[in-house]
Amino acid sequence: MTTSGADEIRAAGRLTGDALAGVVSVVRDTHEAIADRVFRAVGPVVWPVRAAHGVIAGGVYAIVRGAHAVLPRMIGAAAGRAWRAEQPPLSVHLAGRSGLAVVNGVWGDMLSGRHPDLATPMAVRSRGEDVPLTTGALRQAFPAATGRIVVFVHGLCETEEYWSLSARRHHGTARLTLGSRLRRDLGYTPVYLRYNSGLHVSDNGLRLSSLLSELVEHWPVAVERLTLIGHSMGGLVIRSAGQQGADSGQRWVPAVRHVVCLGTPHLGAPLARGVHATARLLTRFPESRPIGRVLSSRSAGVQDLGYGALVEQDWRDVDPAAPPRDVCTDVPFLPHAEHYFIGATLTRRPDGPLAGVLGDLLVPYASAAGRGERRYLPFAAGHGRHLGGLHHFDLLNHPAVHDQVAAWLAAEPRPVAS
Repeated sequence: MTTSGADEIRAAGRLTGDALAGVVSVVRDTHEAIADRVFRAVGPVVWPVRAAHGVIAGGVYAIVRGAHAVLPRMIGAAAGRAWRAEQPPLSVHLAGRSGLAVVNGVWGDMLSGRHPDLATPMAVRSRGEDVPLTTGALRQAFPAATGRIVVFVHGLCETEEYWSLSARRHHGTARLTLGSRLRRDLGYTPVYLRYNSGLHVSDNGLRLSSLLSELVEHWPVAVERLTLIGHSMGGLVIRSAGQQGADSGQRWVPAVRHVVCLGTPHLGAPLARGVHATARLLTRFPESRPIGRVLSSRSAGVQDLGYGALVEQDWRDVDPAAPPRDVCTDVPFLPHAEHYFIGATLTRRPDGPLAGVLGDLLVPYASAAGRGERRYLPFAAGHGRHLGGLHHFDLLNHPAVHDQVAAWLAAEPRPVAS
């Protein structure tokens, strides 16, 4: 079901009110913690002042917090009533889409429960719209559909439009992307998804498995082979979908011939672990505890990036306040599919000390390659590539990525065992 512009405006007002009220609460709680430390240091002589201070400050903060919570809601409600039915939703505009992608990535699990009108459902996208997974709708959206499908799964805080990032700078035309090249050179039909990247990777993996089942079942022509390409978190979602789809015997799984991961943090991302450690440290002290709670409210998807959690047991019984450690499950590759990775570093070489620290800005090369002390992903020889002098988002649409992926997919996949 498509969310109307009026619904989005009202939900945005409620979300803004919650966020501003949260900011006031952080200031209030920090103020209270600092004041309590001062009053305790001075001693009982100032207890009357402390009591008066608590009453006055509490009243002021209650008024300020209430105003910040209510006013945006009132503005959103009024704007929603004034929104005409023929006006497009906010998500039709580039700024709206980009903003919603970031909000979904950072607080997507909260949105699903409290502000569902702003939560992005997983869907196939074409020409800026969701495509229903029926044969008629797919035929209309993909009139030149072939039996070779390549599905693109974006990363955290992204949309399907990120696959054309910097196309004019890299290729001289905005129309050339990895998907368009694979269609031109190898006869693949590119299919792009959008999803709520703030949910657990395992939840999105389950949704992707279900979506691929319907896509393959209702595709307008017989499916010969299915290729899955994921950027960053998208690669984790694909691997999670493969594991869950294989466990439940989904019909789309045997159709997969290639899985390509671009800058995927298979072993986790230091930045996500750093946020976790910082939040834990801040919550140890009363004065910084409110800020620590804000950092701890990051989405389940962001938390999963700490060590690359793929399945529910990786996070279900883990205390989110505990020190960060790798308890993730070894998820095998699909036995009938070829798996590849491309990782980047800002430095020219992947093995220097600076490369280990900087990586591609977000993901170390060792994590993208799945090479760790506790876990080691079994990429075959020749199924990985390092690209030096590039950053994380270059991997979405860089000419070197195009060349390498096209070369891998052009090779005939090994036959499926009967």
